[in-house]
Amino acid sequence: MRSTRPGQVLAAATATVVFIVTGFGWHSVDSLVSGIERIGNLGLGGDSDGATDILMVGIDSRTDAHGNPLTPGERAMLHAGDEVGTNTDTIVLLRIPNDGRSAAAISIPRDSYVDIPGIGMGKINSAYGSTKELTREKLIDQGVSSDDAETRSTQAGREALIKSVANLTGITVDHYAEVGLLGFVLLTDAVGGVEICLNNPVDEPMSGADFPAGRQRLNGAQALSFVRQRHELPRGDIDRIVRQQVYMASLVHQALSAKILANPARLRELSDAVGRSIVLDDGWDVLDFMQQLQNLTAGKVRFGTIPVKDLNGTLDDGTSVVRVDPPTVRTYVAAMIGGSDPTAATPSQITADVYNASGTPGLAGQVAHALTDKGFGTGTVDNWIGGPIQTSRVMSGSSSDPKAAAVAKALGGLPVRADPGLPEGAVRVVLAGDYSGPGSAASTMFDLSETSSGTPTPVPPAPPIDAGQNGPKCVN
Repeated sequence: MRSTRPGQVLAAATATVVFIVTGFGWHSVDSLVSGIERIGNLGLGGDSDGATDILMVGIDSRTDAHGNPLTPGERAMLHAGDEVGTNTDTIVLLRIPNDGRSAAAISIPRDSYVDIPGIGMGKINSAYGSTKELTREKLIDQGVSSDDAETRSTQAGREALIKSVANLTGITVDHYAEVGLLGFVLLTDAVGGVEICLNNPVDEPMSGADFPAGRQRLNGAQALSFVRQRHELPRGDIDRIVRQQVYMASLVHQALSAKILANPARLRELSDAVGRSIVLDDGWDVLDFMQQLQNLTAGKVRFGTIPVKDLNGTLDDGTSVVRVDPPTVRTYVAAMIGGSDPTAATPSQITADVYNASGTPGLAGQVAHALTDKGFGTGTVDNWIGGPIQTSRVMSGSSSDPKAAAVAKALGGLPVRADPGLPEGAVRVVLAGDYSGPGSAASTMFDLSETSSGTPTPVPPAPPIDAGQNGPKCVN
């Protein structure tokens, strides 16, 4: 079982940067920027690709941005305890083209199992902390003072994380932004809270999430619980990332609509929050960057999550990890930052095998015919011999496979399940006794997916997660 700690949830790292560069006339931000902690020598940039790529991380820290310990009252407010950690539990890559007219924010699951320079394979959220501790111990052994060892090892940890993200995504990081645990609450409260929407009520004591269904406004501490929850969610950490993205979008929208510049108290509160929360690389001219982004509107910030091969992977020692395929991740990132939909897959590009585990004779053939009518290709059509199946599903090597998602949607919204044994690109439909989608007897009696002329009516996709004016997207 994965542990859950408050520091896992610092999605405000992304929202803060997007918020600052979109929510303020840059003539008014000099006082905000001047108080930000700066760091250097991180090995950033060097790849002129027509865009600015920013790595934003939420750090599991019981100190503020300047290294000062949180007060007992602050730790109590955050339910942070006395544990000291440097895991980077929120990792987001933000790509902004040099024309400043759009942005793409790509989340990386904290447990993604990747190659960490100098260490080997490990969870990406450990790259910072593990490298820092190894470096600190070596420096202490060499006689370096504790303070100097802390500074130099922290720099090494940040460099290791930057390189790990670059190796995974194929993107050279130009700038680095970091926010600590306290910053999440301070920044949320500084803008007057954020609005979210839940599909169902939740009461999950490990995170402290206790909310009704529907739209509601959260203060900083409540928002921390909202994005902290991972247990009792259908897709675990992936649903938690979706919550982070919805939170980011809501924070940006709130900042743009709160008229903070006209409210001296709010502006002062925000300035204090930024000064205590944010760390940026010292080569980043933030004011010049803001000028570049004058045309960036909140609705042009798109959010996505890298594809995973296995959300519930396990190492030989029992450690839970998220398995990812770097070439697939790089393909996804390239499509995302190029402005196209990396999850899109057209039926003509997809072939699905269909198996009948329902006991209803001929169901696999009927469903295969329904898929063919929708433009999909079909391969093997046969009875299922893999053991009892109680719920229908679409299976592929990855639960985020866009081809499997397209087939699942065409069959009425079946769940997609990962089967690491399937070859890349393979899609398998297994029909159980609960199936009532296209090709079933129930669908011919109550078929709402076609017009009277027999022409399929497209099902509109879920609204994108952005920071526009349409209100929050309801999530699990």
